[in-house]
Amino acid sequence: MRYTLGIDLGAGSLKAMVVDATGHLAGEASCPITTYIPQPGQAEQNPADWQAALGVAVPAALAAAGIAATEIAAIGVSAGAHIPVLVDASGEVIRPAIMWSDQRSLAEAQALHAKAGDMMIKTSLNRVNPTWTLAMLAWLQNHEPASIARTAKLFLAKDYVRYCLTGTWETDFSDAIGTLMADDATKNWSTEICALIGWNMQTLPPIKPATAIVGSVTAAAAALTGLVAGTPLICGANDTTVEFFGVGAITPGIGAVKLATAGVLFLATAGQSVHPPVSCYPHIIKGLYYTATGTNSCASAHRWLRDTMFATGGFAEMDALAATIPPGSGGLIFHPYLQGERAPYWDPHLRADFIGLTIAHTRAHFARALYEGIAFSIRDVLQAAQALGLQYGTIRLMGGGAKSPTWRQIIADVTGLEVEVMETTDASFGAALLAGVGVGVFATPEAAVASCVRRVAFGSPDAAHHALYTKQFAIYKAAQAALAPLSHRLGSL
Repeated sequence: MRYTLGIDLGAGSLKAMVVDATGHLAGEASCPITTYIPQPGQAEQNPADWQAALGVAVPAALAAAGIAATEIAAIGVSAGAHIPVLVDASGEVIRPAIMWSDQRSLAEAQALHAKAGDMMIKTSLNRVNPTWTLAMLAWLQNHEPASIARTAKLFLAKDYVRYCLTGTWETDFSDAIGTLMADDATKNWSTEICALIGWNMQTLPPIKPATAIVGSVTAAAAALTGLVAGTPLICGANDTTVEFFGVGAITPGIGAVKLATAGVLFLATAGQSVHPPVSCYPHIIKGLYYTATGTNSCASAHRWLRDTMFATGGFAEMDALAATIPPGSGGLIFHPYLQGERAPYWDPHLRADFIGLTIAHTRAHFARALYEGIAFSIRDVLQAAQALGLQYGTIRLMGGGAKSPTWRQIIADVTGLEVEVMETTDASFGAALLAGVGVGVFATPEAAVASCVRRVAFGSPDAAHHALYTKQFAIYKAAQAALAPLSHRLGSL
């Protein structure tokens, strides 16, 4: 059994990746997942779609690898943090899962912060906002009390995906912190925080180490996926935790930028680094933590522009055309607030826009401006983090956007930071490495990184381009401030 399988539930798809003991990709496959928008600012997924996707992506990944399922030594699972799945006493999912990008619980988050903000930050490292499970549950209590009354078990997204394979119920501490309902001092659930919303702690899962073996593939899951019944699964961790680990960011001071559905900025730290509203999570490596702050729309904006203007040529055409346009996109600037915005504004009512449009602009300019606008958004959160005292050196790029040389160079030029790209950057890769640690393929997480993580690209900022982008970024910021009140007025209509 020379291979491990990593499974990651992303915002747009479920991906399965087969990895060998040297970290080389043997085969991968994915299955799209639909996100439903009941109302503007809301986002939900149906957990039944996740289970169905397992039956598509996993056998396809095994086929792509050209191996028998008996060669899989262990399986690791990850998914986006914060996403609650409520299950009743009969095991039935009560309602769709609210996604991390959902902004409906703003009023509840504000009320919770006013009530006990300092205590929550001290206990669970982070400031409450609509991204966190605690605020979502408070919203459900106010608006869907019948759903709460039926709840017998709360799963987090990656734990429900694993439950579809094992039938077991547990979580790890990275996902526990992601609920904002855990105590970092005790590494357990916080009675004091749960009491703020009167949450029944019996519905919360046991907390296990990320690399602990917590179950094995059931006969029903084997029939669905083509896996072998009895194959062990580790607990796993949330997607950002395994991604950051999977690019080898295991030393304090290493940063990363995730160009995926959201744009996320990370930094590894020695011990807690609590700087709300920048998030702080426990690292895979004991004693380390990492900070995370990010924007709502990154690859989701990329996909939106593809579907809107490049339906025929797709991402490849977008990338090729963007490379033909000089830096600055002829004065066309994009604000990527298609779903409101998290850091650094925490404003669900912001609207996206292209400004500076002239008759000379083409589809190619729109493609380039989108890349630049997302890079400006990342610089916006980078500067806010730096203002809190966080220091970034070289950053490692993660997510699908890291595959684009044009976008990579734009990130370097806009931020002024050197960028690295590792051979494999998906969360499913990090989950597969953790599975190897869990069953002894690797002695330690550090040994897994040493054996499997390799750099394949490097980029330095161009000084002239950085200077131009610095001037344009000032306009980006001024336009954001000027247009925010108009976004609110449009929303009120």
